[in-house]
Amino acid sequence: MKFHYLFLVGLLFSISHTIQSQKTQYTLLECLALAGENSIAIKQALLDVENANINQQEANMSFYPSINASLNHSWNIGLNQNITTGILENITTQFSSVGISLNNTLYQGKRKFLELYRSNLNVLSQNLNLQEIRDNIFILVANAYLQIMLNRELYQVNQIQIELSNKELERTKNLIQAGIVIPSEVYELEANIASQEQALIVAENNLRLSKISLAQILLITDYENFDIGDEQFNVPFSLILAEDPKDIYHKAVETRATIKISKTNVDLASSNLAISKTFLLPSLSAFYSYNTRISYSDRRVGTDAIFQRPIGVVEETGQRVITSANESKVVGPLPFFDQWTLNDGHNFGLNLSIPILNGKSARFNVHRNLTNLQKAEEQYQQDRLNFETTINEAFNAAHGAYRFYQASLKTEISRENAYQVAQNRFQAGAINSFELIQAQQRYEIALSDLIRAKYDYIFKLKVLELYFGLPLNVDDIIDTSE
Repeated sequence: MKFHYLFLVGLLFSISHTIQSQKTQYTLLECLALAGENSIAIKQALLDVENANINQQEANMSFYPSINASLNHSWNIGLNQNITTGILENITTQFSSVGISLNNTLYQGKRKFLELYRSNLNVLSQNLNLQEIRDNIFILVANAYLQIMLNRELYQVNQIQIELSNKELERTKNLIQAGIVIPSEVYELEANIASQEQALIVAENNLRLSKISLAQILLITDYENFDIGDEQFNVPFSLILAEDPKDIYHKAVETRATIKISKTNVDLASSNLAISKTFLLPSLSAFYSYNTRISYSDRRVGTDAIFQRPIGVVEETGQRVITSANESKVVGPLPFFDQWTLNDGHNFGLNLSIPILNGKSARFNVHRNLTNLQKAEEQYQQDRLNFETTINEAFNAAHGAYRFYQASLKTEISRENAYQVAQNRFQAGAINSFELIQAQQRYEIALSDLIRAKYDYIFKLKVLELYFGLPLNVDDIIDTSE
């Protein structure tokens, strides 16, 4: 029985280890979704949005009056006057007090409305910042993903070229045996294969580094088991390349968060200036408070019994002067709620505060915010100019990348045809192995350039579409024909 148990545990451990060691492959859409969940920058931006929402709620609540309640119970221990006998004694007395206060600002130069407006602008600004960070992260992930696709295709091309070179070497050896070519032709081919193997090692290393780079962006630490899906990408032609850069710029100004953030900063600076001016105005507030006090000490009260006591002597006759008074007795404290109503009090009124001289701190703050507003306006204009330059550069880059891809495609076709002709001529003995290798190397360079041009164009096109206000869409580049 024990043997079967150990065998089952070992089998489950082996299956679990096998499953964990399998490579996890992610598609581009899955990488984008994972980046949205794991990105630290996005998480921090979400926290900034949450703080902005809290500040907005605080600004809304500032319109309500402030209400505070107080409850106090105290013990007085030591030498105190006994209120029943009037004699100083070491006694302990207890008191309770209850109070409630209300304060409400009636006029403050619309400061609360301005602060609410500023908090709304801050919420908008933080949401725009979140959108901007997400777009940048998604572009970063897409670029890293395409870099892996590029390095993978280059690695596969190197593998194929080595296989073709090995087959070419075998054919050459057969031609040597047939006496068509001289034996020394083998050396050039073998040297070329060794050079291709070196290039394959470099391509493999580049592929691995690009995977690690994407995994780090996605906060994945299991580099060895991280991989991307075996997707094939098309080369799309977007109608956006037919647009005028000016139109793309005007569209981007309306949709992109970059310029909206800059414009919101101007509005925030303007609201700060308006708020600082309210500190130069009088403020009027109303207040009300209610208090009562409870004592737990004994008290002396009068009775109906009358007694007489002397209060002095007539100087001329020596006759005593006697007065009548009610006798008193010591009783316990009044009931709690009786004292509540007997000892309570109300306090209410208006408070007007007029700023006269405070080291000109309020006026300096106005000047400071005026300067900040001017800086924000200048920065907004500069951001628009920089953004227009960025749009033009992105448009020219995408347009040039597409034309370069078309030229690379023509070059690759021509180099492939030239390489096939060189193979036929070499087999016929018309050229030597050195000329064949030159044709092959030119074809390999043309093929590598075509692959690089393909992914360079795809990336630059997606950046341009993002500027145009289009969401990051990959359906038009993923090949679903299989």
